[in-house]
Amino acid sequence: MILLFRFLSHLPLSWLHALGAALGWLAWLFSPTYRRHMRENMVLALGEDEARRLRSSAIANAGRSSLELPKIWLRPLEETAARVVKVSGWDLVEAATREGKGIVYLTPHLGCFEVTAQYLSTYAPITVLYRPPKQAWLQAMIEAGRARAQLRIAAADLGGVRALLKALQRGEAVGMLPDQAPRVGEGVWLDFFGKPAYTMTLAARLTESGAAVIMVWAERLAGGAGYHFHLQLPTQALSGDTGQRAQQISHEIELLIRQCPQQYLWAYNRYKRPRGVAAPQEGL
Repeated sequence: MILLFRFLSHLPLSWLHALGAALGWLAWLFSPTYRRHMRENMVLALGEDEARRLRSSAIANAGRSSLELPKIWLRPLEETAARVVKVSGWDLVEAATREGKGIVYLTPHLGCFEVTAQYLSTYAPITVLYRPPKQAWLQAMIEAGRARAQLRIAAADLGGVRALLKALQRGEAVGMLPDQAPRVGEGVWLDFFGKPAYTMTLAARLTESGAAVIMVWAERLAGGAGYHFHLQLPTQALSGDTGQRAQQISHEIELLIRQCPQQYLWAYNRYKRPRGVAAPQEGL
């Protein structure tokens, strides 16, 4: 698999996106579970008509998100960063930096989420949270692909949390995927598109540090033209206790997804109940 990834990393991004689109359709055709999750999640969030209209594009983009990984992970950082051809909202980063604040970057499974930390690391140090995969080869690939000069990775455990907090105390940036289903004891049931989803609280706790909070995602441009980097503040300043902040973040993610719903990973089983977690209370 590593050799295959290295081969793919040398192909043009437009080719990878074309092959990825085909891969997305293969996953759709041959996996009933994949089809069910994607359809149910899209209908829940977008409604039947809009889900039907965007289905083909969402299927293709899900495949593209997989096959662009070799290009993001295994090419030189300068080449990877250069694929970001447009940036909106960079003034938010500059403002937070002038104030000497740490920054919490929140990136959902939208667009090319793997390129966000890579691009940000070309400007300042950033520590990103990740969940180690079960496959040893993939673990080695992630470590190699994310081992950039100013990009540090922190496993989703107690040591990783400490690393994130220390980075914020130094006035540096941290990043994470806040719509990733957490493990037992790491989340609470919160509303996500009108349905209870077991949601991480770590992102909310980090925002209590006083750090600036910036939502960021990289829009995948047509024809392998690169990515449009979007940075924006939450529509409302996060406040309240950890649970209230976590719910606000969940709502902000919904708003981001609605900006480009065809590039969200709808097949991700966001509503799964981790083993050992009690079912959500009725009326949530």
